Parts: sequence; structure tokens; C-alpha cells
Amino acid sequence: MGERILIDEPGMMRAIRRIGHEILERNKGLSNALIIGIERRGVHLARRLQTQIEAIEGIQVDVATMDVSLYRDDRSGADTSGERFTIDTTGKIVILVDDVLFTGRTIRSALNALMEAGRPSAIQLAVLVDRGHRELPIRADYVGKNIPTSHLETVKVHVHEIDGDDSVVIF
Repeated sequence: MGERILIDEPGMMRAIRRIGHEILERNKGLSNALIIGIERRGVHLARRLQTQIEAIEGIQVDVATMDVSLYRDDRSGADTSGERFTIDTTGKIVILVDDVLFTGRTIRSALNALMEAGRPSAIQLAVLVDRGHRELPIRADYVGKNIPTSHLETVKVHVHEIDGDDSVVIF
């Protein structure tokens, strides 16, 4: 079975633009917000989301990066070379951004990191793709596209900064 493109570059931009509008509508301003991109591709999506929000509303929202590898519990021999997340999130609206939501374990790890670093007033989750198959009670507040998949399929988000193109493909 080959690779199939599910979202092309214009489709990715539309999804990010729509998520930006939804975030602004729900929060009625983001003066006390922080966008956190989960390594690797979530970071680039977070920066694009920041750019969209600035273009729509004219406000600059800070963006931070989070490496959740130290907080994972589902990978034996997990990479422990990352740094702990230390940005104080107390009282902030935190918008976590990731590329694909699958089992929910990456997001659980991100929540652990956030709670260790502070006490946000709210945490919201934005993902480009929700592919289902949750193992934990986690759902995204903002979704670019829901893509039902089988466990045998792999969904991969390509971002220009890493992969040279913008697309979502399924194998």
C-alpha cells in the first residue's frame, strides 16, 4: 500500500487559519495567552498559528517550544537528553499545538510538563490531524481535520521547515 496525500499545502493553510479564528472567537482576546508547540512539527505549526492570529487580530502571542521526551511513560529506553519545561505558565491560557493526535500519550506527557512548571488558568489543545484511537480521555479543542484511520496506517505531517513541503500523508 502506498502513500496518499490527505491534505495539501493550501489545505494546511486553510486549516491553520480556521483554527486561529476559532481560538480568537473562543477566548475573546489572547492578552494572557501562550502558544506552546510540541517538538518537532508542532513547533512549526504553533509559529504559523501565531502568525495567523497576528494577521487576524493584530496581537502578538508568545510562542514556546516543549520537548515531552522526558515526560513519556510509554517508551522503554526513552530519550532523556531533552530539557525539562521550565516556562512559568501560572495564570496563563495555554494553547498546546501538535501535528497529530493519536493515542493521547504525547498530550498527557505535555500536561505533566505544564503542571510541573506552573498552574495555567486553562489549557486548550489544537491539532492539525485527529486520527482517533485514543487510549486516554483526551480530545482536541481545535482540529484541522478528523481522519479516521486503522492501527495499521501511519499519518505523517510534512512541514516545509523540516520536510521541504507542506502536506499530510497516510501510509
